[in-house]
Amino acid sequence: MTSGSVDDSTVMNALFGNSPQGLFVFGADRKVVRFNPAGRGVQGLADVDVVGHGVEDFAPGFDAAQLNGMIDEVLATGRPLRGRLVRGRSPSDPRRTLALRISLFPLDGPMSGLVAVVEDVAEQQAAADRLAVLGAVHENVGSSLDAAATGSEVVHALVPAFADAASVDLLDEGPDGGRPAGVPPVDAPLRRIAVAPAGFRTIRRLGESVPCPYPTPFTQVRNDLQARVVSVSADAPWVAADPAAFAPLFEERVHSMIVAPLRARETTLGLLTLYRHRPEPFDEADLDVAKQVASTASAHLDNARSYRREHTIASTLQRRLQPGTVPRLSAVETAHVYLPESAGGDWFDVIPLSGTRVALVVGEVSGHGIEAAATTGQLRVALRTLAMQDLETDELLTRLDEVATELGGTRRRPGSHVATCAVTVYNPVARLCAMVRAGHPAPIVLDPDGSPVPVDVPEGPPLGEGGGHAYTPVVTPLSPGSLIALYSDGLLATRRDPNAARRCLEKVLAPASRPLQEVCDTAVYRMAPSRKDDAVLLLARTRALPPEDVADWTLPTDASIVSTARRLVDRQLAAWRLDDAAFTAELVVSELVTNAIRYGAGPIRLRLIHDSGRLICEVADANSSSPYVRHARENEEGGRGLYIVMRLSSRWGVRHTRQGKTIWAEQRLDQAGPGPGVGAQAYGGAVPDPTG
Repeated sequence: MTSGSVDDSTVMNALFGNSPQGLFVFGADRKVVRFNPAGRGVQGLADVDVVGHGVEDFAPGFDAAQLNGMIDEVLATGRPLRGRLVRGRSPSDPRRTLALRISLFPLDGPMSGLVAVVEDVAEQQAAADRLAVLGAVHENVGSSLDAAATGSEVVHALVPAFADAASVDLLDEGPDGGRPAGVPPVDAPLRRIAVAPAGFRTIRRLGESVPCPYPTPFTQVRNDLQARVVSVSADAPWVAADPAAFAPLFEERVHSMIVAPLRARETTLGLLTLYRHRPEPFDEADLDVAKQVASTASAHLDNARSYRREHTIASTLQRRLQPGTVPRLSAVETAHVYLPESAGGDWFDVIPLSGTRVALVVGEVSGHGIEAAATTGQLRVALRTLAMQDLETDELLTRLDEVATELGGTRRRPGSHVATCAVTVYNPVARLCAMVRAGHPAPIVLDPDGSPVPVDVPEGPPLGEGGGHAYTPVVTPLSPGSLIALYSDGLLATRRDPNAARRCLEKVLAPASRPLQEVCDTAVYRMAPSRKDDAVLLLARTRALPPEDVADWTLPTDASIVSTARRLVDRQLAAWRLDDAAFTAELVVSELVTNAIRYGAGPIRLRLIHDSGRLICEVADANSSSPYVRHARENEEGGRGLYIVMRLSSRWGVRHTRQGKTIWAEQRLDQAGPGPGVGAQAYGGAVPDPTG
């Protein structure tokens, strides 16, 4: 050896002796032949001279069979084994977990054996395990907007990796489905919404709402909002608050707990409690993990409750926006089913119109929640207002489209729409049904024996797309006893093929003679609408007004015909035994016919309709100009006609058609007539002679 050179053995001895990792040299017999000073300090290995001993002699906290199996594998294959993690438990303190990272390298040369590189990684592994728990929570919690499902995700992310059991207990919600009102006392009842493993029980079972015994760690956490590690033993002073309530803790062999508050937006939601019966108790590092888990869980639970609250408010608003008691009508018998499952924007309406007609409406606003419910209310009021103006069905939807476009405003995305809608107007006198739709499913029509009536209703564009649209109605005659069904697509949402679903619904609705509410219920049972979307079904069975309850005359445009019109009305009311209504009816007809002669265009058509406690007078002419009510001065002889009609009628209006207009006035027969005094006031003191 030359001066200044170092032989290999010197280098190896220096590396072996100064390595910070434990090094053990094993012979072919699995006995230690040499080890370095760092090996003596490895946690979990006996601090003795281990030369000549096997692992079973100096590693009592680990599974000797596992370690010997690793040694045998390397000796047999000659291939190294790197970074194998081995876990154990301290024999002197079973609560302490041990962890070693072991690498084994076979020896080359005259000596048969291997070198074991051993590193104590208990602290690093514990930190990695805690990070893994947090990762599991972030990955698995928050997929649902249901509080119970969110709580279940939390506890299953923690058990068994971090705790042997876990529970989520929440304060009961307020009356509106949101957060509890005010600041509840620390011993207010908590309801268990999630627990793992199933069947684990402490002071309450899953679904139970039980007050917290006071004073206990649970009430202390709710008081100061500080998470804490709690030692559980029979002689713990807090157990005396209610020994019977805490007895299940000891039955489950729980000796350590973490109790953490669930809190979001300055409001306490409840408690997250973790339990251990494994040897190692919770420590401060575990408490930090629990705090982070509780913070994440609180955010998701608050989101779930906020969603539930908004859903409850929107559903309540939706229900209140629907018609209350649907009026009994001579035109149709109706029944409906309304399922606001998703708090979306489905709505329906039954609107009595002039001339005993009725409008049937079903619509669907895009979106969900309070905003959709508010839009629904605005559209429903707008449509009802427009319908009361007696517009033709196509013009009705055109005007409603303008309203929807205005409601959409700047929030409307290109290509999107505000709502869809289908409107059907049935006339029991003419036995005609007018249908029009805007992006909505077409109504189903069945004849009295239940056979489908083919009606091709052109599909107009949805409401609120902008640009202005025209809608094409279709008019079809219907026999009395026919069934009209309007529905939203949520009713068929569980079926993949819309056409097949529609045919199935047609079969469910037949025969048309069954009680309508029974038909509605059967449709829900058979179609099984999705719980993720709203659903509406509105049924109407048509009726026809008896011919003897309608009187119709065509009159020339001659001023002398006014007295004839009054006599015709008088005779017809006598035939209907409505003599008490004759005075008012003759005044109304006199003014309407006079107005048509002066300002309208012939021919003039006079019609009386006797229907369910009311008398309807209609005068139609070929002039489409709208009349208006004037308030004549005292010294003016004319200009009081429509004012008189307004004062003498319970309702009146103008109905425009493509052939002209009809002015109608409705007189309630179940109320006392106004008498001559009202007419005299309207005429300025003198009432014309109805027989003149």
